[in-house]
Amino acid sequence: MTTDLEQLGLAIKRAQYRNHRTMDAALRDVGVSLVQWDALRAIERMPGASGHDLAVTTFQSDQAFGTLANRLVERGLISRTAGRGRRIEHSLTEAGRDALRAGHRVAAGVLEDLFAPLDESQRAALAAGLRLLTDEQEASGLG
Repeated sequence: MTTDLEQLGLAIKRAQYRNHRTMDAALRDVGVSLVQWDALRAIERMPGASGHDLAVTTFQSDQAFGTLANRLVERGLISRTAGRGRRIEHSLTEAGRDALRAGHRVAAGVLEDLFAPLDESQRAALAAGLRLLTDEQEASGLG
């Protein structure tokens, strides 16, 4: 039996859409959107990163990330400081760290529910398969 790759791609897209929709709704209860929380996570993982590096990491254009960063500054969740040359570096404020921690608590429950139908071996197999797909994509410059 041959796997229908079009259907497989659609199933991945549906799972991602369900994850994003559910996560975004749950995160709003702690005062951030999924896009904002993702930016906070990236800033925490990459202290002093440029806007361009953060845009790439969060799958946004430089302009979209700049707009998002401005909103996060206005909300007091991040600060931006001059770096080398024209580089602007980003860091979390205490309020940003609080929002990030609250988001982690919410995300843990959402992800547990999302992956509940899979046992641990199925989760590991899915993770391994997706890593193969994304590592190859990143190595070729597409990801």
